[in-house]
Order: sequence, then C-alpha cells, then structure tokens
Amino acid sequence: MYKLIKTTGESAGRQLSFLVPAQLPELCRAVTAHIYTGFLRRRFASLGKDCVIAYKATKLHGLNLVSIGNNTQISRGIQLTAWPDSAATTDPKPKIVIGDNCSIRDFCHITAANSIRIGNNLLTGTNVLITDNSHGMTERSQLEICPYLRKPVSKGAVVIGNNVWLGNNVCIMPGVTIGDGAVVGANSVVTKDVPAYSVAAGIPAKIVKQV
Repeated sequence: MYKLIKTTGESAGRQLSFLVPAQLPELCRAVTAHIYTGFLRRRFASLGKDCVIAYKATKLHGLNLVSIGNNTQISRGIQLTAWPDSAATTDPKPKIVIGDNCSIRDFCHITAANSIRIGNNLLTGTNVLITDNSHGMTERSQLEICPYLRKPVSKGAVVIGNNVWLGNNVCIMPGVTIGDGAVVGANSVVTKDVPAYSVAAGIPAKIVKQV
C-alpha cells in the first residue's frame, strides 16, 4: 500500500512540475504573509513600513506593547509575547521594541515582562529564545503551583544592539546586554553581557574573540 501511495504521489508531483511554475509556492507564501501581516497590523503598538510577519505565528500576546521598525521580516512559528506587570501599567512605552531591517527566523521566541529592546539589523538563526523573565520564583510556595500559572518574574531588561548576529538555538537570558556588532555562536546560552564587536559561544556563553 505504501509503495502504491509513494509511486502515485511522486508521479503526480512530476506531472504538476510541468504545469505549475516553480516560483508559485513561494509566491503563494508571500501573498499569505502579507495578508496575515495586514490582519495583525492594528494590534501592534506600531508596525513599520514594509514589515512582514509570515503565516502563521505559534503564539502572540500583548501586541499592543510591541513596537517594530521598518523593513523587519519575521518568519513562521514566532512566539511574540509581552506580559504587563504592576510596575509598568502606567508606562506607555512598548514592552518589546524591535528596530529596522531585522531578520528573525523560524520558530523564534521573544517574551517580555519587563523590557526587551533590539536594535537595527538583527539577524537570527532558527529557534532563538530572547527572554527577560521566568515563570515565578524558585521558592517552595511557588514550586507547588503549576508553572504555567505562576506570574512571570523578570530579573532585568534585555538590550541587543545594532548589527548583532545570533546563531541557531541561542538563548538570551534576563538582564543581558549585547553590544553592537556582536556574534553569538549556535546553541549558546547567554547569561552575562556580551561586549560590542565580540564573539561569544558556549553554555554559559563566554567571549572567544574580541575585535
């Protein structure tokens, strides 16, 4: 049965390749992304010119606290969440600010209960986590509560400068500042500041090169 399905399916695919232009699937994805972006636009604090958010996001929350600059591209599967806290209820500034010309790749997760500020020209790999918070404290009373129900707690804001490159599976943890032009190697967990124009890698990430 499997062999029949495989043969029939591949034969149909070959026939379609003669009838359908190779660019059509990519064109369909682009059209869908622009429709999706238009649908979401009014929910953001601000969404700049020529921004595109690919269909579809995994989770979106608190978009009225998110500001994105011009020409930023966000790929599919994004988790973009901003969680208001009592200390910031009167603060009109967005919890998450992303600059111009950023490219945020598939399945990235950006979550703020305090403040995440990202400069211009950020390039990420896939599956990158940028967070300024965790689910509650590590006290006994908190650990007896379902993690999902614990109030997000922030240990400090996250700041990422201009022209930063984050490799695949990088985790940027609360309270971290990453300077302009920095590179963070794949699979790194950043728990301390990364100076401008340096390369960091490892768990926890350490500076391996500085220009």
